[in-house]
Amino acid sequence: MRALGRFIGPFWRAALTFNAADGWAIASHVALSALMALFPFLIFLTAIAAFFDLRALSATVVALIFESVPAGIAAPIAGEVKNVLLVPRGDVLTLGVALALWFASSGVEAMRVGLNRAYGMVENRNFLLLRLESIGFVLLGTLTFLTIAFLVVLAPVVWNGLVRLLPAIENFTWTLTLLRFGLTLVIASAGLLAAHLWLPAGRRNITDILPGVGLTLAAWIAGAYGFSLYLADFSNYASTYAGLAGVMTAIIFLYMMALILLYGAMLNAALVERRNASSEPDRRRNH
Repeated sequence: MRALGRFIGPFWRAALTFNAADGWAIASHVALSALMALFPFLIFLTAIAAFFDLRALSATVVALIFESVPAGIAAPIAGEVKNVLLVPRGDVLTLGVALALWFASSGVEAMRVGLNRAYGMVENRNFLLLRLESIGFVLLGTLTFLTIAFLVVLAPVVWNGLVRLLPAIENFTWTLTLLRFGLTLVIASAGLLAAHLWLPAGRRNITDILPGVGLTLAAWIAGAYGFSLYLADFSNYASTYAGLAGVMTAIIFLYMMALILLYGAMLNAALVERRNASSEPDRRRNH
């Protein structure tokens, strides 16, 4: 019983902190900012792809982004995303694209606010430096997505060449699908690790953030699957929100994802707090 209480303790502590730190309201801010940053990010990504004559890859990037999102959530905004991608953008130096980069970085800033609140940190770093860091995150995300999109496009070509050389491996074609989902998981994991390490103020070791990152990934997968079942079997947003049903569905989904993200960070903080508290008597005895 004591072991169970010790295991549950940090989760309960994280829940109390979440409520005390206005986690519900902060999650709303993160969710809305993420939705507002999505289209500027796609605009900037499309401009970069067009500048380097990689237009075909931008459609693959969108497919990767929405592949892990339930169809009921992705479908309502898929048409608008396609409209964004169809607009020709050949110059990455235009004011519109620069503004898109700025607005896309606002989504990163919203996540920074949430993580600072989760870790109990007060932000006192220079605003311009923080915004430059957020822009760097957007640039890195763009480069990462384009690189992975290239690998996704290249993979079937390489695979078909291998099948011609070794026909016996044709039965393992399903591994390509597995790799696509694996890439999505790798992107999410790397993004979460980078966000927890560098966005909030203060310093954390990678071992300090792994529990929350693991919980976030597992809960995101379970939450996305559960929400898709809810949309398919129980929900009727169209009758409630009419033409806004697609937007409301996306906001609610992102809100749920933001809640999980913030709780994962607060779990990390609770575990670090417990570890420091348990090591404090040992340090006193040594002195």
